[in-house]
Amino acid sequence: MDSWMNLARVLVSLAALFTLVGAVLADLVIPATAKQHIYNPNWPPHAKFHNGQTIFLGVFLGLMALWLLWYPGSNLQMQFHLAVVVAALYWLSMLGAMLLPGTKWSDPEFHQKPLFGMPPQLFIGCVLLACLILSEILYHL
Repeated sequence: MDSWMNLARVLVSLAALFTLVGAVLADLVIPATAKQHIYNPNWPPHAKFHNGQTIFLGVFLGLMALWLLWYPGSNLQMQFHLAVVVAALYWLSMLGAMLLPGTKWSDPEFHQKPLFGMPPQLFIGCVLLACLILSEILYHL
């Protein structure tokens, strides 16, 4: 395996690891952001259910991407491309969620400081999706 392929695998691994732990940390563990999510007293139980679903979805997609990427299978090229797709699904679904009526990046009672003029979730998602696109480019060098 050449150095470009190794770099591509590292980029996908980083995106998968962030997918694996990102929602757990932001929505459940870090007090400043968890109070906006699972510990938000204004959220009804069904909203918290879907937040839990999203947390576990990130964990499962991150684990699946890492397994595809590093499992010594018989078709490493296919495994790599599937790992990229699996790692991207969580972040693409976040972008898709904003197309639905009444959705916002955060609840009105919480002010989010923009990162480079974007809501933090959008910025993180764009960075990770860019890493995944770059990994595909590097893979083919």
